Amino acid sequence: MTNAPDPSRFAHVTDWVFDLDNTLYPHHTNLFAQIDVKMTAYVSELLQLSRDDARKLQKELYREYGTTMNGLIQRHNIDPDDFLNKVHDIDYSWVQPDPELGEAIRALPGRKFIFTNGDRKHAENTARQLGILDDFDDIFDIVAAGLVPKPAREPYDKFMGIHRVDAPNAVMFEDLARNLSVPKQLGMTTVLIVPNNFEPTFSEIWEQDPEHEDDVDYVTDDLSAFLKTILQEL
Repeated sequence: MTNAPDPSRFAHVTDWVFDLDNTLYPHHTNLFAQIDVKMTAYVSELLQLSRDDARKLQKELYREYGTTMNGLIQRHNIDPDDFLNKVHDIDYSWVQPDPELGEAIRALPGRKFIFTNGDRKHAENTARQLGILDDFDDIFDIVAAGLVPKPAREPYDKFMGIHRVDAPNAVMFEDLARNLSVPKQLGMTTVLIVPNNFEPTFSEIWEQDPEHEDDVDYVTDDLSAFLKTILQEL
């Protein structure tokens, strides 16, 4: 599934910005599912809640604060380092190396960045397992963002300021449409990554973001194929 990119609309791009989870690796990899389980367990232990109640609160925090961690910081003053270490204590072997994606990313003209609401260690571990870590110029993580997560405006401004990114000459790839709203306002080209053979009932309702469809320029369920199409005329 894709709305085919017009390569001419990417000829001016000098900065290629990629989200990490469910963007650089496919949704069906279930890597983030491990993190999700760890977050539920963290909330359960922290607040002495049943798993069901902890998961309900976890999703409430996610919707209200952008990330579960941000909600726990705001409401319960948790130690973010402790949270990040515990929820990213996962098995990365579920991620399959993707040499095709690596080849496409390396061929893109200009700089390449990972911009994630996770931490740098998680991004490095994931990208290393994919075989694409060395293809990026830098990683902008939740710590660099001052613990303020996407979709808030602040982390985008920090990212662009640090790396001197000119938004109209940048493109952002994301699996959550709400996280493309600010980039679109800033003038970036936006690409939404959806699960392979995506159906509207696939995701939980708060991950579908139908109200943000105007913030999305392109949709694809195959990042490598999308990038290859662009590269044909660059």
